[in-house]
Amino acid sequence: MNTNSQAKSLALFCKVVDNFGDIGICWRMARQLQQEHGIVVTLWVDDLRSFQRICPQVTTDTEIQEIAGVTVMHWRDQQGSFTVADIADIVIEFFACDIPPNYIQAMAKCEPRPVWLNLEGLTAEEWVEGCHTLPSPHPSLPLTKHFFFPGFNSKTGGLLREARLDSERTAFQSDPEAMTAFLQQLGLTEAEISNTKVSLFCYPHAPVADLLAAWQSADTPVTCLVPEGVAAEAVETYLGQAAKAGASVIHGGLTVRVLPFIPQTDYDKLLWACDINFVRGEDSFVRAQWANRPFIWHIYPQDKNLHHKKLNAFLKTATSATTSLAALSHAWNAVSHSPLDWTEIWQDFQVDLPEIARLSGIWQEKMQENGDMTSNLLKFVNAVKVASQKDAV
Repeated sequence: MNTNSQAKSLALFCKVVDNFGDIGICWRMARQLQQEHGIVVTLWVDDLRSFQRICPQVTTDTEIQEIAGVTVMHWRDQQGSFTVADIADIVIEFFACDIPPNYIQAMAKCEPRPVWLNLEGLTAEEWVEGCHTLPSPHPSLPLTKHFFFPGFNSKTGGLLREARLDSERTAFQSDPEAMTAFLQQLGLTEAEISNTKVSLFCYPHAPVADLLAAWQSADTPVTCLVPEGVAAEAVETYLGQAAKAGASVIHGGLTVRVLPFIPQTDYDKLLWACDINFVRGEDSFVRAQWANRPFIWHIYPQDKNLHHKKLNAFLKTATSATTSLAALSHAWNAVSHSPLDWTEIWQDFQVDLPEIARLSGIWQEKMQENGDMTSNLLKFVNAVKVASQKDAV
């Protein structure tokens, strides 16, 4: 259902900082806006190569292209001339990226003026509850920007989630043959499928070698599925060969298999098919919330270890964060520099897995109660429009 009958068009500006997380979120949101709400979406992206890895239909040498009903613009620089006719009803800058000054100048000439939002990064820290939807008047133009924070409770914007996601996941996870066929398409053997399956998506500085060593000596066999290009140095060292898609090796109880970098829809299925998911940044982190599987978050590093504060805020909030999950999360994110016994950390986590899986389902239901971020955002846009119309009377 279209929750906003007034806003017909939207411009979403995305500067790719975290390789795939930024564009991953923006691409999912753009498609949902177009497909579920009938909004005409223009997605401005500065890095088409990163975009292409999660959406193979993207061509990297095209200035303007249409993909899945969304107009994709190659955002090369801050130059360009814009008229009132070029301005969308809703303008979103993702994660405080600076949109072209001339676009802002044209926004100020519109009547009525567009709703301008800064879509912020996801965090469980309590301070966002006081900043969510706050206005920020432009210092010299008759424009007001509002901050919109995704989050984990009703005082924030919720999490990105498409209308059919839950039913599609349930149908897939209820069909063992479909899951097996999907994994076989990725090259897995029957033995690899029967093991504890772990998807591994992390930043290069993750202590991958320590975790692989713990899995190699674990009582329960593990199949580690890692996308090509992820933790490449550690994976190549373990494989003893180039970490190209299709490469695999078995050492002890551990099989490591390198997967091709797959489109977003297939990545969702990978999360659904695995028993445990190691995810990173924001996009895969959000998708892990909806996979109904235990997951470990590798958080994007920040100066002065501010990311550790964000990690602890989430662990404190999430009902699925048992003591063993928190311990593994802290080790994975180097919260402590003390010597670690990775074998013990993994064993404790493995013992807790049934309980963590149960709590993960409860956490997912709790997140669903907050509504989905895109619909919540459009409701807020409509409220801003109604308020501005009353002010104009």
